[in-house]
Amino acid sequence: MAASWAVVPPAATAGESRGIQIPAFYDPPAQIPASPGSLIRSEPMPLSLNLPVVFPGKATRLMYSSIDSAGRPVAVTGAYIEPTVAWRGPGPRPVVAFGSGTIGSGDQCAPSLGLEHPINLGIGSDGNTLTLTYDLIQMSGLLNKGVAVALTDYVGLGATDRRHHYLNRVSTGHAMLDVARAVKKLPGVSIPAGTKFGAWGYSQGGGASGAAVELQPTYAPDVNLVASYVGAPPANARTTMAGAEGGLISAAMGLAMNGFLDSNPELVPVFDRNLNASGKKMLADTATMCIADVIASYPLAKSGAWTVDGKTLGQVVDSEPLLAKVIDDQRIGRLKPKGATLIATALGDNTVPHGMVKQLAKDWCGKGAAVRYLPVGLPALPGDRDQLVLHHLEGMLLAYPTALAWMTDRLSGAAAPSNCGSLGLMP
Repeated sequence: MAASWAVVPPAATAGESRGIQIPAFYDPPAQIPASPGSLIRSEPMPLSLNLPVVFPGKATRLMYSSIDSAGRPVAVTGAYIEPTVAWRGPGPRPVVAFGSGTIGSGDQCAPSLGLEHPINLGIGSDGNTLTLTYDLIQMSGLLNKGVAVALTDYVGLGATDRRHHYLNRVSTGHAMLDVARAVKKLPGVSIPAGTKFGAWGYSQGGGASGAAVELQPTYAPDVNLVASYVGAPPANARTTMAGAEGGLISAAMGLAMNGFLDSNPELVPVFDRNLNASGKKMLADTATMCIADVIASYPLAKSGAWTVDGKTLGQVVDSEPLLAKVIDDQRIGRLKPKGATLIATALGDNTVPHGMVKQLAKDWCGKGAAVRYLPVGLPALPGDRDQLVLHHLEGMLLAYPTALAWMTDRLSGAAAPSNCGSLGLMP
């Protein structure tokens, strides 16, 4: 059975993706160190070349080893940003492992590349692209507090040897924890024993941060993780798919499916028998797109247009046990997180539904975790499905000041407040 459409082969070597040059640095070596968190290579990198702003830090690009959800050693890229201002809290300068929100699937979308060129337009023979690195504001806030940032590109985003493992709980959680390990090994960087680490992310980054704090006790007990900001995490992939359906970023489901095909190639026949020609083209397109390209190409799309019998992709999941298991394995909330957690959600967010986020807070509270649940904004009006993702973006902006102050307090050693006892009274 021919199914070459299922996963668009990544470039064998670093080159061009949709008109944007991918530096040779992003081409992994033939042999990946088996020990996760090993530093493979590093180099100085410039910041914000095409915006008239001064980024408050000095950056190093890095490639490090991790372990993906299939148990394979993988190369992951990212960056370490040392602030230009001093840390005013007690102890050595803390470090926050940072996971970006949904930015795309093509290698040109890698967050570390976006540090160099926050806005970038590519016009190529394989398609056009627009990259927008919108997480610079959140990173700048941490740097201005004197907190160093260890940015991960996640598995398969930037590194040219595989597809991006979008929303893959284990792959993204490991990538977050291993960048914390890798930056300790950078030449010329002093991160002494006992340095406090935090994890930070919103949307896709919130899912990565949430996965990391659950996996840390068994996967990376050597990382001194004391606090995590888990903003709008897609904690339940089924609920997330339903929230995306028919919305501005509905084709982000293609990013996820491409990642699951890379980590679970046994799913190829499942998609082959369920997707029609339009669905297969959507998968091929989204495999190399950034999120702006996805929105421009598939705005407000209905996933039933991509299947052979008009089922939504959610209904396909329900009808395919193997795919259902892969999707259900992405559930966050089954393990007790490490350290204090701040979980934020916009009450009007139906893209990453706030009820799902509140359920994660309840799940963690039930396991005895120190959780602060932060709902922001106003509830959605009747019939408002957040199709334009406005409430989802509102949550990122409204929660940010509280999250920054909360993270700084935790890294300074202040006790973590918890509102688990009142969760049942919240909307």
